[in-house]
Amino acid sequence: MPSRKELANAIRVLSMDAVQQAKSGHPGAPMGMADIAEVLWRDYLNHNPTNPEWVDRDRFILSNGHGSMLIYSLLHLSGYDLPIEEIKNFRQMHSKTPGHPEYGYAPGIETTTGPLGQGITNAVGMAIAEKALAAQFNREGHEIVDHHTYTFLGDGCLMEGISHEACSLAGTLGLGKLVAFWDDNGISIDGEVEGWFSDDTPARFKAYGWHVVSNVDGHDSDAIRAAIEEARSVTDKPTLICCKTVIGYGSPNKSGSHDCHGAPLGEDEIKAAREFLGWTGEAFEIPADIYAQWDGKEKGKQLEASWDEKFAAYAAAHPELAAEFKRRTSSELPADWAEKSQAYIEQLDANPANPASRKASQDALNAFGPLLPEFMGGSADLAGSNLTIWKGSKGLTRDDASGNYIYYGVREFGMSAIMNGIALHKGFIPYGATFLMFMEYARNAVRMAALMKVPSIFVYTHDSIGLGEDGPTHQPVEQIASMRLTPNLVNWRPCDQVESAIAWQQAIERQDGPTSLIFTRQGLEQQTRSAQQLSDVKKGGYVLSCDGEPELILIATGSEVQLAQDSAAELRQQGKKVRVVSMPSTDVFDAQDAAYKESVLPAAVSRRVAVEAGIADYWYKYVGLNGAVVGMTTFGESAPANELFEHFGFTVENIVNKANELF
Repeated sequence: MPSRKELANAIRVLSMDAVQQAKSGHPGAPMGMADIAEVLWRDYLNHNPTNPEWVDRDRFILSNGHGSMLIYSLLHLSGYDLPIEEIKNFRQMHSKTPGHPEYGYAPGIETTTGPLGQGITNAVGMAIAEKALAAQFNREGHEIVDHHTYTFLGDGCLMEGISHEACSLAGTLGLGKLVAFWDDNGISIDGEVEGWFSDDTPARFKAYGWHVVSNVDGHDSDAIRAAIEEARSVTDKPTLICCKTVIGYGSPNKSGSHDCHGAPLGEDEIKAAREFLGWTGEAFEIPADIYAQWDGKEKGKQLEASWDEKFAAYAAAHPELAAEFKRRTSSELPADWAEKSQAYIEQLDANPANPASRKASQDALNAFGPLLPEFMGGSADLAGSNLTIWKGSKGLTRDDASGNYIYYGVREFGMSAIMNGIALHKGFIPYGATFLMFMEYARNAVRMAALMKVPSIFVYTHDSIGLGEDGPTHQPVEQIASMRLTPNLVNWRPCDQVESAIAWQQAIERQDGPTSLIFTRQGLEQQTRSAQQLSDVKKGGYVLSCDGEPELILIATGSEVQLAQDSAAELRQQGKKVRVVSMPSTDVFDAQDAAYKESVLPAAVSRRVAVEAGIADYWYKYVGLNGAVVGMTTFGESAPANELFEHFGFTVENIVNKANELF
């Protein structure tokens, strides 16, 4: 029977061979963490290679995602549908083994990692989801939600500020089933980290409220087992296992240095490594007895079958809860969702009111929240401004995780990446809020949500110079345009309470990516719509008012829609035939068929003016180079909102003048 070291060496040789064949990659981390991975995956990780979606599996996240050949080797060896051909195609076009692990490619990849620090933060989100789902569904004698979240991370993850945000909150919430393994090898791309990373990491995590297992020999299987046993025995706080490792272990001349961090070892060094490790096989050759010891398919089937029995007993005792659990973990909306959400929208349409869209958002939460027990809300310490707490909100705490609202504190980046982890775990629809300006802190987590196609809902309020006196540090200008440029991110900037409710409805129904909902501080006048116009809001852009065949089109979003309507009224008095188009979501509008887009913005009408209190440049794709844009070209100022709108040209007079210049 192969020894543990030989089983770990299978990871090492696959990793160095794949990186060498690709002529790029990071062999050091997989070779250094192979012994830890062998113990965790073969002795502790509850998973089923034949069903990577088993709902109560343990989650494994490689936060140091540059070491991607580690997880690809683990998946291949364990029996997932990742054949050796995919290992050989590492980093090649359309392979299941891209340079960094990507969710949705290889089975068993729980999240996309690579941007350091976000993997550990996704893991915190998954551990929160596990704790909350267990609190909401487990009953005495029936623990159907009972799994761990394990994550590997390196020095880079710990240097990234997001790790502080996430790990601080994890300690506060007492996430006892979260176990992190720190690859303490002392090396980063630039060399030995002692010159730029001298933190007392164990003390740091103890201060967060974590249990810490220090000075574990990452190449001693017995020490690793003992550390994991200790971590699993601590159930009231997360655990950090500090593993002293040698980067590139097995490479006689490059191990322990940055030379093996991010480049192939080279043919000669691979030959020397094989000799050092006592590995006689050719490249990509794994002996049958080693494959047999790694194969986790039968064990995985047994684990899932055992859980199926537990769930059957649960369903017999609690049939309604069991049905609800299956619905939520399958990401299915309630059967009455479509009917009841639409009824609320029609009710708003029939009863005009003029709240700020952030208040309209809260009203929508109060209407939709009772329909959606899967809601998991939150705000980055701005709940009173974002208005994200609804009547049924209950805070999630260390001692009571059955809540549906997370107080994230001032952690915009951490909040957003935690939301992604919650969405990936399934069982919840996460939404989280901050001021639009501060999405800048969270930008890369928003991008990762779009890349992974996960349905996180990002709520942003105080969306323009309209927030007033707080000034340009808090006034968004370029943010909406930059988000619209992000592939697969759908953005809504509604003009009234009706569009706000529809934006929420569409965000909740979206399954293939994230949505940002962008709301005002100031009140917005409700627009009058026909039944067809109400239906067309969902298309992202629609004709709000029009006089026959138009000779001029005004396009606006959000708080500027009423301004466009007032300007159109003035232009009509001058004898102009004007169409006003409300475009709450340019992303959704752009996805409509050509015929619909032509019906809203006919090519024959070249006189166009776009009006939005955001960066002007974005709108030339709709108005053309000969059109006009009333927008921002500078940062804002500190002053009352009404003065700012006048100062920057958001007035009927200016819009009318711009329009008349086109004739």
